Amino acid sequence: MATILGGAIGWEREHSHKPAGLRTNILICMAATLLTDISVRVAASAEGPADPGRIAAQIVTGVGFLGAGTIMQGQGIVTGLTTAATLWIVAAIGMAIGFGAVVEAVGTTLLALTTLIPLRRLEGKEQYRRKADVPPPDSARDGVK
Repeated sequence: MATILGGAIGWEREHSHKPAGLRTNILICMAATLLTDISVRVAASAEGPADPGRIAAQIVTGVGFLGAGTIMQGQGIVTGLTTAATLWIVAAIGMAIGFGAVVEAVGTTLLALTTLIPLRRLEGKEQYRRKADVPPPDSARDGVK
């Protein structure tokens, strides 16, 4: 299930030519699923009180670190925020699967794809509109080169 759901989001990212594509999203989703499942099993087999959320917290931290590596800043422009957010949601989907919340994982995958695909087109149209509305710099308007 983690391979399919992580792969669906990864395919969209790959198709959009983003740095974290198919393999990365599948691996993060699978790892989050496995670590969450192990966490639940260890907590269930412990003789005393055990917290399955401890490993889950570390998944969130680790994926946050990976996401931070995808964010770039240059020439006053920040890029990679959507890629970072995608890695985070893929990990959350994997954790949901690991906790047994498969319906929630499928629903979240569908919502993520709905956010990524149609909104990218809308965002592109808005950026095109903004570029058309931007007046030229003062020097170009005054004829000075």
